[in-house]
Amino acid sequence: MKAIWNKETVAEATPEELIRIEGNWYFPAESIKKDFFKDSDRRTTCFWIGEASYYDVTVDGQTSEFGAWYYPQPIVGSIEKVGKDFTNYVAFWNGIEVVESH
Repeated sequence: MKAIWNKETVAEATPEELIRIEGNWYFPAESIKKDFFKDSDRRTTCFWIGEASYYDVTVDGQTSEFGAWYYPQPIVGSIEKVGKDFTNYVAFWNGIEVVESH
């Protein structure tokens, strides 16, 4: 699977490495191309997962603000609900497409 922004692959991992939570694919932190990611001050809270941190994703001068998010410290019990430790796994939205690799 690939995450694509502005025609550039910003993350890539095998389906076995990904975790699916509430319809979103989460990529292992080591699968993102860090040159495209910048920490954001944005935070949101999911009542059963915890506080999400965000990245802005920039490719060729085009930025997807808050385009990626992750949970640095999931709430106690949420990892058990998901069935796999998703700490620091990265999910995408705000125009970033997640597609199958060919």
